[in-house]
Amino acid sequence: MLTHIVPKFEKGRILKTEMLENLRDYPRSFLDIRYQDYSDGIITGMNVTVGEHALTVGRGIVKHKGRLYLLEQGQEVPYTATGRLSVLKIRFQEEQSTADFQQHLGNICLEEEVNSQELELGRFKLKTGALLRSDYVDFADLATEFNTFSLIQVQHAGTTGPTLSPYIFKMFARELISRGTSDPFDLAFTMLCLNQGFIEREAVLYYLSSRSGAAYRDYDSSKLHQVLARVLEEKGGRRVNAGTTRSGGQRMLVD
Repeated sequence: MLTHIVPKFEKGRILKTEMLENLRDYPRSFLDIRYQDYSDGIITGMNVTVGEHALTVGRGIVKHKGRLYLLEQGQEVPYTATGRLSVLKIRFQEEQSTADFQQHLGNICLEEEVNSQELELGRFKLKTGALLRSDYVDFADLATEFNTFSLIQVQHAGTTGPTLSPYIFKMFARELISRGTSDPFDLAFTMLCLNQGFIEREAVLYYLSSRSGAAYRDYDSSKLHQVLARVLEEKGGRRVNAGTTRSGGQRMLVD
């Protein structure tokens, strides 16, 4: 049976348990149904703003082990230069139960590693005396190793499995269009990237397979970025070598 039930809070009426249960359960049930087919990862929001001394994580929704978590207010996380890998992540806690609530919580923190029970929001290696940046020169610059906030390993939710950040795909599409292309696969994919809120990983892999005529292959996030960077390289971009990580001090522009 389909339902649409709205409790009536009117003067003179008795407040019933069922009315309060409806207010408690409806928003959660709606979100659970809306995103039931999505993988774990960021559903929406959780955008990170890089400040001089702190990272600010904006409001958003994430999914972990099939459960939705809401960040209703932005949160600042201070950082310092260590020269080592720093990973901004959500660490999910064990279930906590009290007389009034059953709680599943996640803490945002900054550490040197991330495991499968946590969700990454970004990473960087900041040298002493340098400034952390998130203003990228171009698509290849997303993989710069030092002093650059990287989104490549951030897992976003998709219906066919986790995918990359929409920001990455929109940046790729804008750069590809600016370089000029008449390839129908390129044009179709760039329009998809610019119009959709997120891009399924499967769609990206089929695009790369179709335009190259090669067999369908899966890639991890780093390799997928490298392959997309090679597509831009074909259009006159900077050379990106597979299997290497760019350093902030070794940047070259090629006309």
